Amino acid sequence: MTSTITLSTLRKMKQNGEKFATLTAYDASFATILESAGVEAILVGDSLGMVIQGNSTTVPVTIDETIYHTRCVRQGSRNTLVIADMPFMSDATPELALANAARLMKEGGAHVVKLEGGAVIVDIVRLLSERGIPVCGHLGLLPQSINKLGGYRVQGRDETSAQRLLQEAAMLEAAGAELLVVECVPAALAKQLSEQLTIPVIGIGAGADCDSQVLVLYDLLGITPGRPPRFSKNFLAERGSVEAAVAAYVREVKTGEFPSAEQIIA
Repeated sequence: MTSTITLSTLRKMKQNGEKFATLTAYDASFATILESAGVEAILVGDSLGMVIQGNSTTVPVTIDETIYHTRCVRQGSRNTLVIADMPFMSDATPELALANAARLMKEGGAHVVKLEGGAVIVDIVRLLSERGIPVCGHLGLLPQSINKLGGYRVQGRDETSAQRLLQEAAMLEAAGAELLVVECVPAALAKQLSEQLTIPVIGIGAGADCDSQVLVLYDLLGITPGRPPRFSKNFLAERGSVEAAVAAYVREVKTGEFPSAEQIIA
């Protein structure tokens, strides 16, 4: 990849009906591989709490740890858009959110910060946006709320919850969100969201009609301990290198081959 990917790049790709690839990464070495393979956006996810630290949830991850891993990723990716997760309760108040988001950008080098939640974070999204901090929203399954949700379950299956997600997505966009991740929602709902919003929608376990797909890199490589998520795919299994696996993912996202029927939630 030679040209620098920006939010404007991703918006134009959506407008042109061109899908883009997103993956998580947590260090410079993997970030370099992702950029070379043509990944447009890297998410420094709080999934690092599980795949790097070995925790059972993302909740223990701290802002300092996220800054550290974001800085490492930036060292390995010069032209890729880097999105950094705001860890659990790092956005508990508008003032705290502003301070921590600023640190992720100034100290970590993030281009965009990602916040989980719907109506409850709209004012925070608006504040960050007004202060020049690009925001990616996150709706559907919210890993930071896993203790309240009671498990990793599909969200938005019934009409009431589906309508709430559609309304909250519109609210986040109106507040200034530049991107939206939707996780573990029915494919039909994710398609509605992607068509409703002018901002790019990044899906994970949300069907093939989103503007982008994202996977946890370790799931893509088949090295995450335990049973893999239904929506993931081991791209390394039939390929001889990490580089080839990532390149295959990028190609399948762009052509619409991934996710296929076996990974799609009805």
